[in-house]
Amino acid sequence: MPQVPSIAQLPDALISEGRYWVTSSEVAQLADMPTAHVYPGLQRLRRKGAMFSPTRGLYVVVPPEFRSWRVLPGELFIDAMMRTLGRRYYVGLLSAAAMHGAAHQAPQLFQVMVDRHVADRDIERVKLRFYTNEHLDQMPVEERPVDTGRVRVARPETTLIDLIVHPEQSGGLSNIATVIAQIGDVDVTQLARLARLRSRSVARRLGWLLARYRMDLELDPLRELALSDGQHPTRLVRTLPARGPIDSDWNLQINACVEGDL
Repeated sequence: MPQVPSIAQLPDALISEGRYWVTSSEVAQLADMPTAHVYPGLQRLRRKGAMFSPTRGLYVVVPPEFRSWRVLPGELFIDAMMRTLGRRYYVGLLSAAAMHGAAHQAPQLFQVMVDRHVADRDIERVKLRFYTNEHLDQMPVEERPVDTGRVRVARPETTLIDLIVHPEQSGGLSNIATVIAQIGDVDVTQLARLARLRSRSVARRLGWLLARYRMDLELDPLRELALSDGQHPTRLVRTLPARGPIDSDWNLQINACVEGDL
C-alpha cells in the first residue's frame, strides 16, 4: 500500500491503487501515525462526502461520480462490509431479482441474506436490510465482478425460493409473479431441491405461480414435492383466512387474487 502524506489525500491514493476501502488500522499504517490519531481526518473526509463508513472500522472511498450520493450503491461495498463483520452473505430477494433482469421490480432497499444477525442500517440513500437464513450455505449463489471487486448474488432458483419464503419483504405475490415472468432461465429440479429444505407449502405456492407465469417450464419435480403427502391444502397467502377454491394440481387454497405486471 502506498504511503500518504496526509489523511486528506487518502481517497485519491487508494483509487490510484485500484482500492476502494480500508480499515482504520491500515489508514494509520499508510499515514504513519497512531490509530487513535487518524479518526479526526477520517471524519473530515466523511463530512466532505469523500468517504463513508458502513460499519465500525471500515472506510469506503466515494469516487467523484458518486459524490452527490455520499455513498456507493450497495453491491459495490457489501462484500467488504460482510468480510469486516465476519458474516457469510449473498445479495437476495428483489435486489438479486433486479440483478437477474427483473429490473422493473428493483426495490428501494438493498436486501442481503446473512448467516447470523446483522442490524439494518441506512447510509444516505442506501437502505441496507438483512435477513437471517439458516440454510444460507446450501443456497446456490454466483460471484459477479463489480467495479470495486466481486459480490455474491443469489442464483435465480435461490432468489425465487427466498421470495416465496419472504413475501411481505418482496412486495407481495403479485410482485413476485412479475419477477417470475422476467427472471430468465431457472432449473426446476434445483427449485424442488431447495423447496425441500423449506416446506411443501413453499413448493405449492411457487409451483402455482410458475404454472401461471412461466408456461415454458416443466414443473413435474416441483409438483411431485407439492403433492407428496395428504396434508390439508396450503393457503396461497398465509396471512389471509382459509377460504376460496382448492387448486388440486398444487393442493393450494386460492384465497387471494394475484395479478403480475407483465
